[in-house]
Amino acid sequence: MNILRTTAADADVSKTDESAAELLTTIRHSAIAGVELSGLRTDQAVARLFPDYSRARLSEWIKTGELRVDGRQVRPRDNLRGGESIELAATIAKVGDAQAEAIALDILYQDADLLIINKPVGLVVHPGAGNPTGTLVNALLHLDPSLATLPRAGIVHRLDKDTSGCLLVARTLRAHTALVALLSERLIHRQYEAVVQGEPVAGGRVDAPIGRHPVDRLRMAVTGEGRPAATQYRVRERFRGFTSLQVNLESGRTHQIRVHMAHLRLNLLGDQLYGASLRLPRGASADVIELLRGFRRQALHAEKLQFTHPFGGELVEANAPRPADLQTLLTALRAAAVAAVQ
Repeated sequence: MNILRTTAADADVSKTDESAAELLTTIRHSAIAGVELSGLRTDQAVARLFPDYSRARLSEWIKTGELRVDGRQVRPRDNLRGGESIELAATIAKVGDAQAEAIALDILYQDADLLIINKPVGLVVHPGAGNPTGTLVNALLHLDPSLATLPRAGIVHRLDKDTSGCLLVARTLRAHTALVALLSERLIHRQYEAVVQGEPVAGGRVDAPIGRHPVDRLRMAVTGEGRPAATQYRVRERFRGFTSLQVNLESGRTHQIRVHMAHLRLNLLGDQLYGASLRLPRGASADVIELLRGFRRQALHAEKLQFTHPFGGELVEANAPRPADLQTLLTALRAAAVAAVQ
């Protein structure tokens, strides 16, 4: 298939100092549209020509004139005839105002294209109202200032502040585009451990749409107007009144596991937003009761990420060890369950 003839990209990175705020990246590509692209919209055609960049980003470059067809500025919806010369010369500026901060990160995997971070409990992912500093984005910009030019500093998916574990970060535009595509195609295996109230007989699958709660705008809910969402779960270990579950995501909606488990009346232990009132197991010791009452964050840990590397083709797998508070909780629940049958 003779779709294109293209030059390699030039990445001209200019830095007046080492801070992310000074970073600008210029990319340049040229290509000849093959006859196979005849009749396609310009934005559709260039998405095939330059697959390292998202269609949304390419459409924006068309609108700004940074991507031209035969030297002319066109509209994304204009059709190609085939044989046109496509020139792309775009400057990518720093996204947002976040500043680099020397915050230690636990890196589970890294190469030139991507990182997998073991996010600790309590670390906010993105700066926002009330959290302008001290976030994962600030830490990533210190680790790699070039991430300032990527959407959301390269973060491919989110974890809530009080959820720990594996979080995927792209280090280049082409990696970000490829990893987002893998995620949308459900080709990234995301496995969690959750401790819930209740003792389900078996595992199962929740297929229920999730959208904004109709009354409480801070919460999500299962609602007919929501977006499709599916979660698989299986029983890993039962205790008195509580269960450890292995949970696998098929989609990635906000608070998905927390909402779906609450929908099943298997609320996550410690969940301050979706959790039910704490039900103490009969005969629990004072130490176990104190531990359960003191566990004030959702008992949820992103323990594993697995996918095929978008460029090398090798299997990438990262496993995040349980954080200390979750390990202590499970040890205490296990001991209490054993004591109850003796």
